[in-house]
Amino acid sequence: MTEERASFGSKIGMILATAGGAVGLGNVWRFPYMTGQNGGAAFIFVYIGCVLLLGIPCMISEFIIGRHGAANTYRAYSRVAGGSAWRFVGLLGVITGFLIMGYYGVVAGWCLQYVYASIMGQLHGSPEFVKEYFAQFSTNPVQPLFWLFAIMLATHLVIIHGVRGGIEKASKMMMPTLFILLLIIVVASCLLPNASKGIAFLFKPDFSKVNQGVFLGALGQSFYSLSIAMGCICTYASYYTRQTNLLNTAAQISIIDTMVAILAGLMIFPAAFSVGINPDSGPSLIFITLPNVFNEVFGGMPFIGWIISLMFYLLLTLAALTSLMSLHEVSTAFFYEELHISRKRGATIVTVSTTVIGCFCSLSLGALSGLSIGGKSLFDIFDFVTGQVFLPIGGFLTCIFLGWFVPKQLVKDEFTNWGTVSRRFFKPYLFLVRFVAPIAILCIFLHQFGIL
Repeated sequence: MTEERASFGSKIGMILATAGGAVGLGNVWRFPYMTGQNGGAAFIFVYIGCVLLLGIPCMISEFIIGRHGAANTYRAYSRVAGGSAWRFVGLLGVITGFLIMGYYGVVAGWCLQYVYASIMGQLHGSPEFVKEYFAQFSTNPVQPLFWLFAIMLATHLVIIHGVRGGIEKASKMMMPTLFILLLIIVVASCLLPNASKGIAFLFKPDFSKVNQGVFLGALGQSFYSLSIAMGCICTYASYYTRQTNLLNTAAQISIIDTMVAILAGLMIFPAAFSVGINPDSGPSLIFITLPNVFNEVFGGMPFIGWIISLMFYLLLTLAALTSLMSLHEVSTAFFYEELHISRKRGATIVTVSTTVIGCFCSLSLGALSGLSIGGKSLFDIFDFVTGQVFLPIGGFLTCIFLGWFVPKQLVKDEFTNWGTVSRRFFKPYLFLVRFVAPIAILCIFLHQFGIL
């Protein structure tokens, strides 16, 4: 069974859906703690530069392949590659997105559990209690699986309704809600005593702290934050029309993505400084540090603290869900187009198989802790292999492929919408894709393994 190729129904729906695929826990969780660990505002300046030099050119490259191929990521690369071995770069993107969804669903489930815990008032207590709460929950053999099933089912229900009726419609509701929640918490955080210290930390740059590690960290964050090489950008671009301005779209999505990341910093740092908590507390920030912040800051106003805590974890869940939708669509499009089955059957294959992966990843943190290699749990292995190996390799190969092997005229036609859009940025774009982006991605890759 085959289906007519879908497309987004409106420009705003297209932007919000693609931005939703990029905006995720990497913005709300990873960006703030990376900023905290790397000196605050100086990191943000470097990060924005990396988005301009690396993120936008890589995103446009995936747009070009996706729109020209007008198919799932693997088939899109195949069409542009003319059947050559470069088509396997597209297959790598599909595999990467599929594997990421498996363990990302576990973290998304944690966010949903914390929504429930906030509603029930279960996060009140000493810092030791909050830390122990997360440790017990994340290693429990049953609870995380329940929330994993719930978030995967919610994602499945969106995907089976298609591009316009599912992804676009859901994005139009969830992305504005995400922004509203974010702005409310930012205002509440910035009105706290001593919040000015957190604001200054975020916006007053100290360039003396910028070193090779900060620069490479910002490069990596820009790459991951924009969902490059996961297949998401390429798959969504396959639903773009010939009239879509790819440069403007990439710029708009990058602006939305960066705004969410900076607002997340404004949400977290003023509150953290208000109670004297170190803002570089790392990955434990959202599940251990922030509940303590809410407890201390709003200790005299428990109802307000309850509302802010609930809104924060709703925000995290929405961010995780929009990313899961884009990851799911990558594999769903692949299965139903390559196997010539219905969208619903393709989505079911993805939901069931990634949920099984998620179950093993979750259980590897507790009940099946023996599922480990070299001291790393299965969860950590999936995170490492996809994030530190597959993503940079996929991004690097995409830049080399588009910059050096795809006919220049094809790239130019797509970039300029066949001469209807200004071409003055084409040469700078091609230079960045051919030289700057591959070198930057290679540096990220070597840095992650301690070689650089």
